[in-house]
Amino acid sequence: MNWIEIVGYLGSFLTSITFIPQVYKSWQSKSVGDLSIWMILIVVTSTIVWLVYGFAIESGPVIVANCVVLALTLLLLYFKLTFKKDRP
Repeated sequence: MNWIEIVGYLGSFLTSITFIPQVYKSWQSKSVGDLSIWMILIVVTSTIVWLVYGFAIESGPVIVANCVVLALTLLLLYFKLTFKKDRP
């Protein structure tokens, strides 16, 4: 593994953890009213496109980051679709 691949995996790790606080907060509060369904769907779509690209160029960091982000975003989508609507 060369240094640029290490940098890629570091970026992959940092990208992957960006959704963890939101997923955790949403799970704890059982509230996702402030999350836009459109934002979630755009992230899912873009992540799938990045995964196709990552597999096409056989890039481990791209594949790892986007697998994690896709899983976390799908979890947010699940929360958005199953948690009761927030009330004012």
